Amino acid sequence: MSRPRIVIVGAGFAGYRAARTLARITRRRADITLLNPTDYFLYVPLLPQVAAGILEPRRVTVSLSGTLPHVRLVLGEADAVDLDGHTVACTGPEGERATLPFDRLVLAAGSVNKLLPVPGVAEHAHGFRSLPEALYLRDHVTRQVELAAAAGDRARCAARCTFVVVGAGYTGTEVAAHGQLFTDAQVREHPLRAGMRPRWLLLDVADRVLPELDERLSRTADRVLRERGVEVRTGTSVREATHEGVRLTDGEFVETRTLVWCVGVRPDPLAEALRLPLERGRLLVDPYLRVPGRPELFAAGDAAAVPDLDRPGAYTPMTAQHAWRQGRTVAHNVAASLGIGERRAYRHRDLGFVVDLGGVKAAANPLGVPLSGVAAGAVTRGYHLAAMPGNRVRVAADWLLDAVLPRQAVQLGLVRSWSVPLDTASPELVRPPDGLAPAEDPSGGAPAERRSGPGPGAEAPPGPGSAEAPDPGQAPDPVQAPDPVQDPDAGTHPEPPGPVKRSAPPPKPVPGERRKQPHRAGRTRSSSWKETHEHR
Repeated sequence: MSRPRIVIVGAGFAGYRAARTLARITRRRADITLLNPTDYFLYVPLLPQVAAGILEPRRVTVSLSGTLPHVRLVLGEADAVDLDGHTVACTGPEGERATLPFDRLVLAAGSVNKLLPVPGVAEHAHGFRSLPEALYLRDHVTRQVELAAAAGDRARCAARCTFVVVGAGYTGTEVAAHGQLFTDAQVREHPLRAGMRPRWLLLDVADRVLPELDERLSRTADRVLRERGVEVRTGTSVREATHEGVRLTDGEFVETRTLVWCVGVRPDPLAEALRLPLERGRLLVDPYLRVPGRPELFAAGDAAAVPDLDRPGAYTPMTAQHAWRQGRTVAHNVAASLGIGERRAYRHRDLGFVVDLGGVKAAANPLGVPLSGVAAGAVTRGYHLAAMPGNRVRVAADWLLDAVLPRQAVQLGLVRSWSVPLDTASPELVRPPDGLAPAEDPSGGAPAERRSGPGPGAEAPPGPGSAEAPDPGQAPDPVQAPDPVQDPDAGTHPEPPGPVKRSAPPPKPVPGERRKQPHRAGRTRSSSWKETHEHR
């Protein structure tokens, strides 16, 4: 008799732990397949430290094949799910198409950047929830500080070294906290004009930072940010983004080349494409993480609306803490559906929260005990080391080196602005420019129709044989005439496009087919878990 086939879509917190737990409890009595665009699990809470040059990128990635020895890894993206035919159609990294049959399917596809109808944001902002986005931001911030130091006037210098972060949740707060320390360290090597220093703005429409947390943690984070020099603007957001800067909802225009979008996430479009009952884009499941009426289909993590048994009528939030625990529960319930063990309902107990504020500062309330300062910093780093499924020694070594050696602020140029558009269904993948067929793509990327590049009217990226590969993410300074000596990016961009408009509504998705998202990347951009618990 053949073994049952289990397919898990997504290797985030829920998918990774589901695969690891299933491999342990089934003991090779089932064929487990994990479908994921990358060959690693990403520990998202430490991404701000990657962007700030504290950790090397591979420190926050855990090899799937190396840590899941009895799980078959298939690299690719799920395109469509045929629930009646029990198959998942997917496309591999080089454009090859395949079909994965299943007896049980676990949807753990995660989430993507949340967009708001703000003119210019899709073209001029970057998200911050994937490794390519963190690498791009590190290069971009380094470049802006270096260009600001060489700028010929104060206005140009000020625009270059002004950084705007929208969203004061976990991600935005940590990005701003680490970013201010990172740029302050850089200007010691590249001094700015007299009396000038990098300027970081943290915006949120809420009345305080970290609005989802206890007020004591919020006050601690707010105090640390302000003491460090971060401008915290509550009750304020972005009304419009342009290549010259951003206009705020209070009417002020801030000249900047950097806009980091951290306003939250939305469920992966694959959940909506299944045409099953949803709760704000998430698949409705029962307390056992099974989709009602579909005994073969389970869901966990950001893709699932899981009932909160401690709060009747409510659903668990989209956080990494819940996704990690749901991955273990869904694994036991999938095995129980195959006659292995007993099923269990998902319940959780709040163990507290930690927010890394850079250096030795943090805000934490382990087991409900509020902490700040060095004690909170020690608890926060200890928590991350305990929670990581691998690379603990390497992470600890990087922390030690960062404490005794200066950071290396250099541009690697591995990720360009068009490669990490804000509006994408796969932020974990670097997107080559449009127009490259699979055979023409030197990086071995997916076919052009599945990838993104500059939108209409954008500057075409340089092709083979180009003498120079200008980064379209760096806009020309709008204040003065371009200075090719001080600003190598100046004068290379046409006028920026206006707000994106669609002439017709998008077609309705075919049942079970993943809705492909437009990957818009503006060529004149401004920059761009719960975060210790939010993988957004």
